[in-house]
Amino acid sequence: MERRALLVSALPGYEEVIGRWLWCLEDVRRTLIAELTGISQNLLDSKIDERQTIGSLLYHMALIEADWLYEEVLVTEWDSEIRALFPFECRAEDGSLSRIEGQTLEEHFFRLNKVREVFLLNFRTMDLTDWRKPRVLEQYDVTPEWVVYHLIEHEAHHRGQIFQLLKKLRNE
Repeated sequence: MERRALLVSALPGYEEVIGRWLWCLEDVRRTLIAELTGISQNLLDSKIDERQTIGSLLYHMALIEADWLYEEVLVTEWDSEIRALFPFECRAEDGSLSRIEGQTLEEHFFRLNKVREVFLLNFRTMDLTDWRKPRVLEQYDVTPEWVVYHLIEHEAHHRGQIFQLLKKLRNE
């Protein structure tokens, strides 16, 4: 067995502390993409019991990341190119995630990658003062630091759901 180094490092081009958190965000995504690369359309769109499809979870993950970026970090209108990536609402009328079917893995990866590209770009020039400066919103105050923490947690949670679903689908 090859000996590995399990280390967190900073993404290059960012303030050190911010770059380390962004590296963690990217690490969750790397493992997700690696596991999903090459799966079939059937696996992407299959639903077991009341669970969401993998496609629906991928759409949700990208939408939530964009939402936190524009609504909480930047506190601005969404970029029209990013908004166009989300023709469906996040949730159905019953509160469940919108069911996303028929979109290819490449379409899902493109959406995830485009949102992440814009997300990272907006943190490139951020300093620690802005990183920790609360955005004062109607319902809460939130810092970009907390947003990144939350998105790591959010994506890791859904990655676990996807991996569990994928294992079950492959065994059927």
